[in-house]
Amino acid sequence: MSVDHLSHCEDPLAQKESAHIANDEGRQQSSDANLNLVSPAHDAHQSAPSAFVPEVFADGQTKTCKTGETCAAVSNADFLDAVFHAQVEAARSRVVSFAGHPATVPPQSWGARPASDELVGTHNNYFTLSSFYDDEAGHFRRTKKAFAGLHAIMLDDLGSKVDRARVTLALSWLIETSPGNFQGGLILDEPLRDAEAADRLMKAIIVAGLCDPGAGGPTARLARLPVGINGKLDPVFSCRLIEWAPERRYSVKTILGCLGVAPMPLDRLPARNKVVGSHAPHSSPDEVFVAVPNDNPVLVELRAQGLYKKALGNGKHDVTCPWCSEHTAEVDGGTAYFEPGDGFPVGGFRCLHSHGDRLHIHELLAYLGIDPIFARMKPILRVQAGALDLVVDRAEHLLAQTGRHYQSAGLIVTVQTNPANGETAVVPVTQRALLRALARVADWQRYDARSDAWKFIDPPEKHNAVLFDMTDYPHLPVLRGLARQPYLRNDGAIVTAAGYDPATGFFGAFEARQYNIPDHPTRDDALSALAVLEDALTEVAFDADIDRAAALSAMLTASVRASLPTAPAFLVAAHAIGSGKSFLARIISAMATPQNVPGIAFPGDADEMRKTLIALLIKSPAVINFDDLNGDILPSEALKTTLTEEFIGGRLLGVSKDVTASTRTLMLFSGNNVAPVRDMARRVLTIRLDPRCENPVARAFKRPHLDAELRDDRPKYVAAALTISRAWFQAGCPMSPVKPLASYQRWSEWCRQPLLWLGQPDPASRLFEQLAHDPDAELLGRVLIGWQEAHGNTPMLLRDVVRHAECSGHPDFLEALRDVAEERGLINRRRLGWWLKRNVGRIIAGRKFERCGRARGAESWRVVQVSQVSQVSQEPLQKTVSVTDQAASTVTAIGGQPEGAARWSNPAMMETF
Repeated sequence: MSVDHLSHCEDPLAQKESAHIANDEGRQQSSDANLNLVSPAHDAHQSAPSAFVPEVFADGQTKTCKTGETCAAVSNADFLDAVFHAQVEAARSRVVSFAGHPATVPPQSWGARPASDELVGTHNNYFTLSSFYDDEAGHFRRTKKAFAGLHAIMLDDLGSKVDRARVTLALSWLIETSPGNFQGGLILDEPLRDAEAADRLMKAIIVAGLCDPGAGGPTARLARLPVGINGKLDPVFSCRLIEWAPERRYSVKTILGCLGVAPMPLDRLPARNKVVGSHAPHSSPDEVFVAVPNDNPVLVELRAQGLYKKALGNGKHDVTCPWCSEHTAEVDGGTAYFEPGDGFPVGGFRCLHSHGDRLHIHELLAYLGIDPIFARMKPILRVQAGALDLVVDRAEHLLAQTGRHYQSAGLIVTVQTNPANGETAVVPVTQRALLRALARVADWQRYDARSDAWKFIDPPEKHNAVLFDMTDYPHLPVLRGLARQPYLRNDGAIVTAAGYDPATGFFGAFEARQYNIPDHPTRDDALSALAVLEDALTEVAFDADIDRAAALSAMLTASVRASLPTAPAFLVAAHAIGSGKSFLARIISAMATPQNVPGIAFPGDADEMRKTLIALLIKSPAVINFDDLNGDILPSEALKTTLTEEFIGGRLLGVSKDVTASTRTLMLFSGNNVAPVRDMARRVLTIRLDPRCENPVARAFKRPHLDAELRDDRPKYVAAALTISRAWFQAGCPMSPVKPLASYQRWSEWCRQPLLWLGQPDPASRLFEQLAHDPDAELLGRVLIGWQEAHGNTPMLLRDVVRHAECSGHPDFLEALRDVAEERGLINRRRLGWWLKRNVGRIIAGRKFERCGRARGAESWRVVQVSQVSQVSQEPLQKTVSVTDQAASTVTAIGGQPEGAARWSNPAMMETF
């Protein structure tokens, strides 16, 4: 480093000693060399200076450590006095102090107060780099209006995000704020009194990559004080003053020149807004974004030169050809200008006359004197060091403005319609597709120092990856799902507008004019609509009227599923092939979507089920149809969550991030002699079919293509379903006295109560039958009864229970235990114990298992009688049984006992659920 360079860029002390430093080969050239803060002009062959090692004192106080001198403690007050050596009259500096993690403190904790206040060394302590005036009432406001002067510049994140080799000025102070991370400061010789100039100066420091972009203005920027902590770390970090030389004071000109920030006057930022071949429009304050001009410059110039005629629509304009004199007979016609769009990046120009093959948009722009860059009518995003967050934020904002991109399940998505089958779905945007989308929404530029101009680039992979990997998008609208027909709001009002609805977050993919729904339907309108739906079921062979009611409920559910947080699944079950299961499933599906819904295989294990459901639900399908089951509907965590929760989370295959998908999809099952078991019994409503013939396949139908008829005239049937729901709302939501269904209150009100109001049987009757005849419940009931008969309510060890059952005269109890835990002809007590833990507390027939602590090294159990039933559920329960009995045959009791028997009371059994 030469003497001339030192005299220009070092502090005043270094200037006085420059000759001595230059001649002393054994000495470091300046104190900043000890900190690795060397000039870019430093000889590459010279060995790197050793890192500075601060002196540590036993009392734990903060010390100054100036090279070659004895360290001494510096208080926050002394520190502030030195930084604010040149006071602005009637202005004061301010401090901020609070305990704890900065992200967890309330907003008022960041309020500044006069610097004269005493600060606690165990707090996060900050100070404003500027001084401020009090307002007329004597109150402090950290605003531009109250700004008095900027007294220092802070360089943040030195050593971690900012290369310390870039700082060629000896610092006034250096504070270690976390291990290996520093804040450096440069004290101004005179306060910068102009607020706008101070703002531009600090932003220039940020643009140069010498400070983070957060809170960059002179009124907002806070710097850490030497005595205090960094509460962001665990354990907290005590700040350390590594370097302290308050006599190092600099002019703004010296700072700009020596740091290479901007060799420029203060009334503008660095001359980096130049575009190749033209002057760029004025950029926005964040310096990474150039907005689209308010008016298309081509149209403005065409009008100015008298060449504009009229708009033709869809971005096309009738204009006079500038070369009209070359037309045959100088005819003025057949010429159009196209605004920029897909396929026309800078717009288009077309003249139908003979010279049209050689005159295109670039010739028109040259004639009008318009740079093609501005004819593009696209915003510009400028990639700069230290501004990644700003650029990504702007890019997301531009995506949101297109109206084509949304956020859903933690992903960026778009709504697309498959041209092959017309199916509309939510499609996650891949990382490559996102790169193309970013290129379409903006022109991207990077500054080229050699040409001193901004040059066009493709969207950087780094910025694209950061945006893709985000989980929270502040600008993209939230897409909650798709609606393939008009849908209901919570208050019963119908949304008939297609497209995205900000109030509900749903995208309507339908033509509202096709659906004729009365504004104020009556009960008679609802009965007429019900007849329309029943007409669609004339060829279906239901086992009983309650099954027809369940099918009607499924049709209502399909019509309003987008409006329901949760809904049960529907199982179409029969005894033989050819009974019409798939036929009915197609009818129900047609109420949810105009597309055919293919059947998919039921996954064989829980992990595969979760992967399948996540992959399907992320696209917001109208229906998921598990067709032709080979066995009962077994519970899995993913399937249970899908049917009882509004969202399901998991990892999407091919995407390295967790997603949360909406479950607002109609779930259908079908199969012969299958049923929902265990936890699925309360989540699946069964529709039983019975053609009552030996060979159902050979049946003749009057309307064999009824499902196709319904799909062709789908709006008529969907409108009928919505009319029923709307009429029920218009009538004041009358409620029939039936037992509520846990997790499905909204469904019960919108898809069950309207049918009861119109005189239909309870569509949930089969579900209650399933609960009463659940094999798991039956087995638990047998064990509870046998245990109580053998041991009463005495706590028992499992080994004693098993031994007693094998030796006593309770063959039914022994058989029940064998059904639970038999293994190789013996009762496995370990398996029996796990079974008890899974069923502890579950009430069957008024009894339940209860833990009683440990005895003789093992856990003991007993059966307790549940003497009281909740008054909330008792009355509706009895009414539910009554409705069920009227709608179908009387529910038989478990174990073949009469319904009124004390041990096998069906109401008590149902109370379990």
